[in-house]
Amino acid sequence: MEDEKMQDKESCELESIVKLGESENDGIHCISIIGQIEGHYILPQDQKATKYEHLIPLLASCEQDTSVKGVLIVLNTMGGDVEAGLAIAEMIASMKKPTVSLVLGGGHSIGVPLAVSSKRSFIVPSATMTIHPVRITGVVVGAPQTYYYFERMQKRISAFVCAHSNINEEKFRALMMSTDQIATDTGSIIDGEEAVKIGLIDAVGGLSDALDALKKMISNE
Repeated sequence: MEDEKMQDKESCELESIVKLGESENDGIHCISIIGQIEGHYILPQDQKATKYEHLIPLLASCEQDTSVKGVLIVLNTMGGDVEAGLAIAEMIASMKKPTVSLVLGGGHSIGVPLAVSSKRSFIVPSATMTIHPVRITGVVVGAPQTYYYFERMQKRISAFVCAHSNINEEKFRALMMSTDQIATDTGSIIDGEEAVKIGLIDAVGGLSDALDALKKMISNE
């Protein structure tokens, strides 16, 4: 009984997400990625989260729906589950339809590959992005295989970001391993202007800029 209630609740949530992003006038569908990316484990109820099991079928639906001409991805995320975030990013990157991302507030951690996964990316001047190595909490098995796994995962993220932006791997890795910006960790925090300067994001701009770019891409289809 509880399982059925949970499924009904998730179905209603997904339906409301789909309706919120619809725009019948110009065929643009807006998808928001907010809070923490939820992966294989359910986050606490009082925490804002984006569920990858919602987003993946939604993206697939947008790709197949003939009434959807383009997709605007709005990000304000603190990061979250690495594999779930990378899976969503790969879905966006593999879409044929025009896609534009807009970073508002923050595009931290796994939010970085999500921000660059679209065909064109924007960031507002006040937004920030945190670039750091893969992290894990809880019990870690101190074996060479564990560290090898982390290194492989890090290479996957770096390769994806560099393939979908204009930043080179050397610069991205230097930002990731910086020791003078984050007090308790390695990594870097960059603002909107710097993100564009280093080639991570395409342009500084807001909602109207992102929509104009998306409409232009749609008209050129």
